[in-house]
Amino acid sequence: MDEINKTQIKLSQLLALVAVAEYRNFSEAALRLEMSQSAVSHAIASLEEQLGVVLFYRGRHGAHLTPVGERIKVHASQALRLVNAIEKEADLEKGLQGGVVRVACFRSVATHILPTAIAKFHTIFPDINVKITEDDNFFSIEDSLRAGFADIGFTYLPSSDDFETWEILRDDYIVLLPPKTKLDTQQISWKQLAEFPLIISASGPCHDYIQPYLERAEYPIKIAYEIREDSTIVSMVGQGLGAAILPRLAAEPLPIGIKECNLPVPLQRVIGVAILANALHSPAIYAFLDALKNTGKFAVKMAV
Repeated sequence: MDEINKTQIKLSQLLALVAVAEYRNFSEAALRLEMSQSAVSHAIASLEEQLGVVLFYRGRHGAHLTPVGERIKVHASQALRLVNAIEKEADLEKGLQGGVVRVACFRSVATHILPTAIAKFHTIFPDINVKITEDDNFFSIEDSLRAGFADIGFTYLPSSDDFETWEILRDDYIVLLPPKTKLDTQQISWKQLAEFPLIISASGPCHDYIQPYLERAEYPIKIAYEIREDSTIVSMVGQGLGAAILPRLAAEPLPIGIKECNLPVPLQRVIGVAILANALHSPAIYAFLDALKNTGKFAVKMAV
């Protein structure tokens, strides 16, 4: 049996292995790593060749770890955490004079929170870079924190004990109504809502919040469309295809004509920022956390 040459195993290969395992898809992993899909495929193929084992089953339904791939992925994640610890030790030595803060966030929250936070942060710490990755699935964001791909992540609260968290804001779900709707109240009833074809998110936390909520409705609610992108949902409401339920931050800014009203029973999502608990974090990470906390409070005031 040929001996494995440890010097040939590259960090990029381990990053690709963990990312493909997380997303079960080469193209999604490539987006996450800011690499081309061919580069990710080559990294996995070359790692399999070096190790002499198959790491993934590949098929129409994506990429899934083989049994040996599962075991090797555990060690790859540990190796990446060690590399991350090395980088953080260096950042600790540099203090607030340099380094990188990696933030994983929802697109809707990023729009309203991050630009202001980064602008404030850079006025005080201009030499620290902030790297942002967007993902609408908070489970993926939490996995990125665990794997060492991100330092700070936005998530829904309450969260896992794996993380230390801080509440940033509470975002109300609202009903969006087509432009020609005649409704003279700010509070829609279950009966009125049931008169509209309903448009909701196709998957993710928003879908998981709304489905059980609608099951408690006093009238049968007809879900006409399940759409992934928030902007598409808003556009469909604007074309009169139905009403929609979305978090306020995901819906804004609303196009002219679309009407907004409150749900029959209030529903909120509680959004916080998280860092891995019991881990080494640089001063830059805590400094950026402070900027996020202050910006979150400002955003809540503006939304009220």
